[in-house]
Amino acid sequence: MKERVDALKDEIKRFTASNKDQLEEFRLKFISRKSVVADLFSNMKSVLPEDRKEMGKLLNELKHSAQEKFKELISSLDNRKASSSAPVDLTLPPIPDTLGSLHPLSITRKRILEIFERIGFNVSYGPEIEDDWHNFTALNFPENHPAREMQDTFFIERDPDVVLRTHTSSVQVRVMEKGKPPIRTLSPGRVFRNEAISVRAHCIFHQVEGLYIDKNVSFADLKQTLLYFAKEFFGKNTKIRLRPSYFPFTEPSAELDISCFICGQKGCKICKHTGWVEIGGCGMVDPNVLENCNIDPDEYTGFAFGMGIERITMLKYQINDIRLFTENDIRFLRQFKSVN
Repeated sequence: MKERVDALKDEIKRFTASNKDQLEEFRLKFISRKSVVADLFSNMKSVLPEDRKEMGKLLNELKHSAQEKFKELISSLDNRKASSSAPVDLTLPPIPDTLGSLHPLSITRKRILEIFERIGFNVSYGPEIEDDWHNFTALNFPENHPAREMQDTFFIERDPDVVLRTHTSSVQVRVMEKGKPPIRTLSPGRVFRNEAISVRAHCIFHQVEGLYIDKNVSFADLKQTLLYFAKEFFGKNTKIRLRPSYFPFTEPSAELDISCFICGQKGCKICKHTGWVEIGGCGMVDPNVLENCNIDPDEYTGFAFGMGIERITMLKYQINDIRLFTENDIRFLRQFKSVN
């Protein structure tokens, strides 16, 4: 066996590899589990007990030399590949950088804020982890309201009073608590709801909510504000429709529909052949909410509205799957490179 080990050492030393196939040949013969070196180790049981220590040392040296030779061969191939590459011509002009693109949600969010900032709205932000007061109680949610149940809200297990905010209305509460009317603010941000992810729904999405508090604010002011936004965002021929609805923090409340800009109200799959598309909710701020925020409801009134940014974006660009916004598929995102 000693002669066999010496012969293999010599073969390893003389081995050369000029391509990947020869490198793989070396690996299989000397490194792999079924290599000749592995066979010698398995035959150690046939060596006399008094010779096993010496043979074990020789086999370990053989194994080590095979591993080192393998590293040398890899390095040699890498160097040969680098040296064979065409030299770099430093006089050539640089390859222009490929410009990235804004995410479609960022485009929509930016456009919405620009429109409302023209009429005096500022932008306010708040925490995504909220307490029960700002997310529910201050907004006039009854104790038994369905939105407080686990199927809609992500509660922090160690503290049931702490939740992931379900809407950005919690930011409006903070603004009303800290400031005095007149208040005119927009609250964009990410919100969380315990919903199954599907083509039309996601557990994480984005909202932008508006609030206006001042003396003598009326429902007519709300309607004109929303009509202005709809015309600026979707086109000057856009009409709006307000349908009675219910929200705990507004009274009266309404769902906001816009005339379908895809078919011109003739009927299509986007508007489900009704000619109208829902884009959000709105209403006059409930007096209880004003009182909870230390604003006198006898002196001040106000309106609030909210829209899902994903919803608006899907309508604007006719995107049929909300999951595309979070999958980061570069083929999808590149479509918005030229959109301003």
